[in-house]
Amino acid sequence: MPVRISRALLDAIISRAAGSPAAEVCGLLLGQGEAIEQVEHCRNVASDSRTSFEVDPAALIAVHRAARKGGPRLLGHYHSHPNGIAAPSDRDRAAAEPDSLWVIVAGGRVTAWRVASSGDFVPIELLVE
Repeated sequence: MPVRISRALLDAIISRAAGSPAAEVCGLLLGQGEAIEQVEHCRNVASDSRTSFEVDPAALIAVHRAARKGGPRLLGHYHSHPNGIAAPSDRDRAAAEPDSLWVIVAGGRVTAWRVASSGDFVPIELLVE
């Protein structure tokens, strides 16, 4: 099933990735159902941001708290791959949580993935509105 995102939100993700060509950037994707309605840019706290990402835990906790109070729910996250490969890496596969949405920006491309219950990444369509 395709996931909807506005042109403005997608452009914000692409711009953030372009602004950090040597390090992975990351953020959270918030919304309802199959629609990304908000993007929360986050600090990458990974020990080596050139090859991996870790969303700042404080940002993640804040998003979960807001969702419990009726805010948009966490659908997944986005991150960039400075290596230019817009596909899940081995590190991504190790961190995958079933049913989460992953948007990867790399090499001028944006790809979207849903993690299946098996842990496999399944490509999905992003419908840009």
